[in-house]
Amino acid sequence: MISREKHDRMANAIRFLSMDAVEKANSGHPGLPMGAADVATVLFSRYLKFDPKAPLWADRDRFVLSAGHGSMLLYSLLYLTGYEDMTVEDLKQFRQLGSKTAGHPEYGHASGIETTTGPLGQGIANAVGMAIAERKLEEEFGSDLQNHYTYVLCGDGCLMEGISHEAIALAGHLKLNKLVLFWDDNNITIDGAVSLSDSTDQIARFQAVHWNTIKVDGHNPDEIAAAIEAAHKSERPTFIACKTTIGFGAPNKAGTHKVHGSPLGADEIAATRKALNWESPAFETPADVLEAWRAAGTRSADARKAWEDRLAATEETKKSEFTRRFAGELVSGFDAAIDTYKKKLAENPPTVATRKASEDALEVINGVLPETLGGSADLTPSNNTKTSQMKSITPTDFSGRYMHWGIREHGMAAAMNGVALHGGLIPYSGGFMIFSDYCRPSIRLAALMGIRVIHVLTHDSIGVGEDGPTHEPVEHMAALRAIPNLLMFRPADAVETAECWQLALQNQHRPSGLALTRQNLAPSRLDYVAENLSAKGAYELVAADNAKVSIFASGSEVELAVKAAAELKGKGIAARVVSVPCVELFDEQPDDYKKAVIGTAPVKIGVEAAVRQGWDKFIGADGTFIGMHSFGASGPAKDLFKHFGITVEAIVAAAEAKAA
Repeated sequence: MISREKHDRMANAIRFLSMDAVEKANSGHPGLPMGAADVATVLFSRYLKFDPKAPLWADRDRFVLSAGHGSMLLYSLLYLTGYEDMTVEDLKQFRQLGSKTAGHPEYGHASGIETTTGPLGQGIANAVGMAIAERKLEEEFGSDLQNHYTYVLCGDGCLMEGISHEAIALAGHLKLNKLVLFWDDNNITIDGAVSLSDSTDQIARFQAVHWNTIKVDGHNPDEIAAAIEAAHKSERPTFIACKTTIGFGAPNKAGTHKVHGSPLGADEIAATRKALNWESPAFETPADVLEAWRAAGTRSADARKAWEDRLAATEETKKSEFTRRFAGELVSGFDAAIDTYKKKLAENPPTVATRKASEDALEVINGVLPETLGGSADLTPSNNTKTSQMKSITPTDFSGRYMHWGIREHGMAAAMNGVALHGGLIPYSGGFMIFSDYCRPSIRLAALMGIRVIHVLTHDSIGVGEDGPTHEPVEHMAALRAIPNLLMFRPADAVETAECWQLALQNQHRPSGLALTRQNLAPSRLDYVAENLSAKGAYELVAADNAKVSIFASGSEVELAVKAAAELKGKGIAARVVSVPCVELFDEQPDDYKKAVIGTAPVKIGVEAAVRQGWDKFIGADGTFIGMHSFGASGPAKDLFKHFGITVEAIVAAAEAKAA
């Protein structure tokens, strides 16, 4: 048990390290770390299961700072509890170029940062994903290996963002009782009082989606501790509303928006030191306080060692499977299974939509990779993401491998990030490509963090047809291709679809999207080739000696390009076809390969049922683009392709006009 005096000094260490770092940087948010220091001190010193000496311990509790602007709270805790890669010097470099202590916590910069946060509400949804992963893996491997909590600290902004509701509604439905959300209830946003823009009864809101709710004084350690213990006994996720004062301890600025996003200033810091009886100079923590914090950091060492003993004593097959999955490695037979499947496709090339080709590939993949966690945003029959191995996960049964995310694309994508960050599972799920707009913030963060999350994005063009322009993603390939470190695949047939899935799964440190058709496509790859040709991003599909025309296409338009090349050949015009399943991988190829693929044909034509942006790297500024220059329309797919001039005839005419 920690005395109140000791608790206060430990909490004040967080406050002063935070305000000093923000002051030195002349930038940052001191208010949240000062206001939430008591909550964090109780959690980290008494309840959080973690070990700074083993930061990747698979059964550690996860702590997510959803209100990422309060990053100095987390950095202070990491230093105080003894993480070796977080030093006082790192705190002094807060918000500076190249430092571990970025303006908002960034996954991979330092141990103990479980996810990149900053865009408000994302952390809540990440934590829901982590809690899903824990529950699923406990079901699979047993509580000896997986039995931990996920804690989140959020602010008013996190709860205002719509993603928070998608996430908490799902968590309540699934009864994720090892999820505990602390609300830093301080009534302040950047503009001023929360009452300027919001009057939501958050307790009633959480109760409505089946959470356990508790109100506490966020500066009373006994009340905070009692709430955490009550949460541990709950059969539902728990929301703890912690009434706090933003900038606690600052005599003139506490409780105001002036302490939210600006340094306190030298005079106010001096006054705060006097008010809280803190005599140590900037960045210095009294020896007794640092000793108490370091003791808190070693508190779970015995639990970690006991867990390691349990893992060592686990039956060998189960132990090796657990270890493999948390290492992120695929099973040794994965590539062979894909190769065998490609041979099967070559024997009987199917004419199918690539969404169906994806389902067929997943039937193979899910049979050899038990760690895949599938799902869909209430579009399972359209996305084709559920295979024979995929029994549905329910609130009372987590033995399945398929998540029904509901109509919650934003929350789904962020929770998938949390599943991947937790480890042990590879999440994939589906939605219509047009609704990647709803997923985009989370897809961007997955790319920023470098995590393996796979989005199946079906209905990828005007081929959606009768659903009309609201459902036709003409600009989305260009927009998604613009995200650094994201692999966007648009396969042309069943073989390319299998290859693209293989690549998405092999890339452990990159998220992927698969843009897939609603309409059936003729097979383009008719012969078995052992090499994964899609791995080079673009490759010559149809060769031609002394080609006058090079036609570059992706996805459903490759079929048009192949037919056009055949017609041109009949007219005495040599044309080659290059399939472009992944622009990003092509960009990473050696220059000589890229030059060879682009070729020397004087006429270059790009074909994609989308906007031109990005295609000039293949066809040049003076090349011809056959695609979309506007939004789509409503009508049968074949009529739309003809209406917008994306046809074999249009390609042939363009080639003839320039090759003459």
